[in-house]
Amino acid sequence: MTDLAPAYGKLGAITDDTQMTLFTAEGALRAYVRETLRGISSPPSVIHYAYLRWLYTQGEHEPRAKEFLLSGWLIRQKALFSRRAPGRTCIDALRSGIEIGQPAQNDSKGCGGVMRVAPIGMLFHALTHSNPSLRSENLARAFDLGCEAAALAHGHPTGFLTAGVMAALVFDLLDGNDLAAAIDRVTPLLTRKERHEETRVALERALSLHASDTASDAAIRKLGQGWIAEEALAIGIYCALKAKDFEAGVIMAVNHDGDSDSTGLIAGHLLGALQGRTAIPARWLDLLELRDVMEEMADDLATVGSWRLGDCDDPEASAEEDYYFGRYPGS
Repeated sequence: MTDLAPAYGKLGAITDDTQMTLFTAEGALRAYVRETLRGISSPPSVIHYAYLRWLYTQGEHEPRAKEFLLSGWLIRQKALFSRRAPGRTCIDALRSGIEIGQPAQNDSKGCGGVMRVAPIGMLFHALTHSNPSLRSENLARAFDLGCEAAALAHGHPTGFLTAGVMAALVFDLLDGNDLAAAIDRVTPLLTRKERHEETRVALERALSLHASDTASDAAIRKLGQGWIAEEALAIGIYCALKAKDFEAGVIMAVNHDGDSDSTGLIAGHLLGALQGRTAIPARWLDLLELRDVMEEMADDLATVGSWRLGDCDDPEASAEEDYYFGRYPGS
């Protein structure tokens, strides 16, 4: 597999991984707007509501508090209303009616948590850009919120600690840091948590195989198939470490018999954070479904630190606040 292949009747189709990543981004931005304008917010709860909006796009039952849940600009993107083989764990956990913002009552460590949390790292990095003194605090906040977002559907510690690692790595890589060095900086955030051992071992295996002369296809087989969180993270990290560029890394990450869309997404997020948008081949972008939506969301994540919210004495700032509140209702 070296180029786009037909899926869902088109070239460049997205999967449920990208859908849920978009709704993670929307939830994180809405939580930020709420905290800024109201002084109080529960980001896991706001992200949980975003996932219920995603569940609605999958043809599930009418959501609770429909008028509130179906607000904002993302839910109006009709192309998102398409079922793309979503993970059963995510569907079942969101269907279950557990209390909003509370971890799922299961023992799943599927990769559905780690694959969708990169926007959380992007958000906290943008907020740090406007206030560099908060770097260490925001790196930890990215880790913790990545864990909390994943735990909404995946209750096993490995299912959510891997997501914390992923969000924190994206944060660190956006500063232009080396991936191996970023892993060293993020690992202390991981090892302070209970039952971190599976995730730590997976990181060590990825680093060890990268340093070895093992062929990439054999190395990926040693790391697993990616259906579970620590394997997906390890494969994505290995490919991002091993590849010379974005294209080679993504191609490496999708050419195995496991959960290849998720491992490709993880490798792509890491390499994208490392190398930037210009590293993505134009022939892939040209056909990408919902490209405009993704770029619009990415722009909001990148500029959120400069939004003028809460300054009602400035008419221009007030108009800007109304605009962003309309996009990301902070409630």
